[in-house]
Amino acid sequence: MNHCPCNPTKQFADCCGPFLSEGKSAPTPETLMRSRFSAYATGGESYLLSTWHPSTRPQGVATDLPHWLGLQIIRTSVAGEGGIVEFKATYKDGLRIGVLHETSRFRREQGVWLYVDGVLHESGQKAGRNDPCPCGSGRKFKRCCG
Repeated sequence: MNHCPCNPTKQFADCCGPFLSEGKSAPTPETLMRSRFSAYATGGESYLLSTWHPSTRPQGVATDLPHWLGLQIIRTSVAGEGGIVEFKATYKDGLRIGVLHETSRFRREQGVWLYVDGVLHESGQKAGRNDPCPCGSGRKFKRCCG
């Protein structure tokens, strides 16, 4: 894998690689969100579970989800030991392109950021043939994922 799933302009080794492969702790909620997106995109169940707050952590994580295409960070905020990241994650499920829009909550415990939970937003976003592709490639939808 060359490019990072969370940001195709960066190399995986220079972006999320140190967190997923080397076990480094993410320094901010946004960095943790990006690395968790990359873990979903690459099937990193153990990383997802290890970065999930114990109070909300499930027994397992489904990683056989749709093909994740891109991540767009909408806003981030940090206040004390808590943080919020609002994002949109674009995916392809068969022939359908969709967008997961969520505001995630994070908590720092003993210097380590953990994912707590998230609130899904209704996303009626649908790409038209001549719209920019929601995967973030910069190409028109009809020439990319459409």
